[in-house]
Amino acid sequence: MARSSAPEKRPGFFSQLRTLYTFTQKAFPWLPYLLIGIVLLSIGVGVGIGFLIPPVAVWSIILWGITGIMLGILASLMTMTRLSTKAMYRKLDGMPGAAGHVLSSSLGRKWQSSDMPVGVNPKTQEAVYRAIGRGGVVIVGEGSRGRLTRLVNDERSKVQRVASGVPVHVFYVGNGEGDVPIGKLASTIKALPKAIDRATMAAVIKRVDSVSQSISSLPIPKGIDPTRVRAPRPR
Repeated sequence: MARSSAPEKRPGFFSQLRTLYTFTQKAFPWLPYLLIGIVLLSIGVGVGIGFLIPPVAVWSIILWGITGIMLGILASLMTMTRLSTKAMYRKLDGMPGAAGHVLSSSLGRKWQSSDMPVGVNPKTQEAVYRAIGRGGVVIVGEGSRGRLTRLVNDERSKVQRVASGVPVHVFYVGNGEGDVPIGKLASTIKALPKAIDRATMAAVIKRVDSVSQSISSLPIPKGIDPTRVRAPRPR
């Protein structure tokens, strides 16, 4: 008997919302109190507006109260989404491959990057990642700075050789002095000033890719499963 080829059914909105809530509450146990407080505050503001706007009528107070409930629910969802992002970064912090996951999922369409490192130390699992965008070329080191020096310098030399004049920025992910916390990596890169136009960016991507050596035979740092770490978002 042939197996059914029907596509797997996606979880519904409320199922995703429940998963998002569970994921976030594990990092922030006080989440339910915060969400209830936001909704109650919104209801209070709505009812208060109903009393303040003349003429005061029961239907007006009820209408503003319902509006307050709706706005409170919306504000709660937005708050939970922001907290889920923080929870995701907390879980990613210190995990091998975290930088690649952030670069590939959080920079948007204005940057090209991959969750696969462009350089890796198979013994220590230190890795170097690369992103190319309007701000230039970004090289991200994940691990000990001392042991990353050679990998970072090799990648920088390769980029400068084929993209002369294009800014090359180097960041190290970590919590030490001069490091960029994993939770701020994407925003730090996005804040870089525009230095090249789109045509130049496309040319740089093509040139760098043409000289990049394949590292498929090298052991890639493991220990991160993006499908488990990424905070689920309701659709």
